[in-house]
Amino acid sequence: MNDTAIEVNQLHKTFNDVVAVDHLSFQVNCGEIFGLLGPNGAGKTTTIRMLMDILKPDSGTARVLGKLPGAARERVGYLPEERGLYRGLRVDECLVYLGQLKGMSRAVARKRAAELLERVELAEWAKKKVQELSRGMQQKVQIVASIIHDPDLVILDEPFQGLDPVNVEVVRGLIRDLRAAGKTIALSAHEMSQVEALCERIVLIDRGKAVLYGALADIKKQFAPNAIEITPPLSLDGWSQVARTETHDNRQLIYLTSETNPRQFLKEILERGLPIEQFEMATMPLDQIFITVVKGNNHERQ
Repeated sequence: MNDTAIEVNQLHKTFNDVVAVDHLSFQVNCGEIFGLLGPNGAGKTTTIRMLMDILKPDSGTARVLGKLPGAARERVGYLPEERGLYRGLRVDECLVYLGQLKGMSRAVARKRAAELLERVELAEWAKKKVQELSRGMQQKVQIVASIIHDPDLVILDEPFQGLDPVNVEVVRGLIRDLRAAGKTIALSAHEMSQVEALCERIVLIDRGKAVLYGALADIKKQFAPNAIEITPPLSLDGWSQVARTETHDNRQLIYLTSETNPRQFLKEILERGLPIEQFEMATMPLDQIFITVVKGNNHERQ
C-alpha cells in the first residue's frame, strides 16, 4: 500500500510571463496533517488547483493517492479558496445535494450531514437557508461539504478564514478528529499559530519555490535561539554568559552568549540553588520563522 498521499515532483506553472509555481517538490504522508504555507501570491492555491486537476502544470508531475490528479477525485475532499454553496437552499438540502454529487445516496448523505452539522455546532441552523447564516457559519458549512463523502484525503485552502476564536477551535477539533480517523489533511493557512498547533510537517513556498520543508519539530529546532525560558524570573546581573533577558507574564527568556551552552548554563543555575519552578529550551514561533525565511529569501533575490 502506498504510504504517500500526495507526491509533487518538479511541478512548474506559469501564467503569461509570471512564474506561479517554480519546479516545486514535496510529499504528504498518509495519515498526517501537512501545512502548505507561504505569503500571498506564493503559489499555494495554484499548487492545490493542480493537485485537484483544475489547472494543468507546464511541466513536472503530481500524484494524489497514487494516481494522476483527478483520477482519485471521489476519495478527496476539497475546500476551495472560493466558496461554492447554494445560498438559496436550506443548509441540510445543500449538503445532501453536494453529497449526492459525490455519489452518496440521499439517505446516507442526509444522515452524514446531520452528524457533521452537530459536530460543528450548526444543527439548529440545518433548516435555515445558507444566505441567512453568518460568514463564519457558512465557512463551517463549506468545510462540512468538503468532507461529507468521508474522503481519505482532505485538502483545505484557508479553512480558518472568517472564523472567530471559538469556531477556530471547533474546526481545529474537527481536523484532529479526521486525523484520528486515519485521514490525511493538507491545509493552506495564514494563521501560523493554527499551523503550529496542528501540523506535523510543512512546506513553506515563496515565489513558487520551496524554501523550507520538513518536520515542524526539526524546523523549530533548526531556528531555535541560544536561549532558555524559566519561571520565575531571576536577577542575573553580572552573569557573563547572559546577553540579555526578557520577562513576560512571570516567565523569563534568557538569551545567552554564542559560546554558552544552554544546558551547562541551566546546570549552573541549579547548582547555585536558585529557585526555578519551570524551565525549557527556547524556541522561535513559527510566524517569526516564516518572516525570517521569507525576508531572507527576498533579500537574496535583490
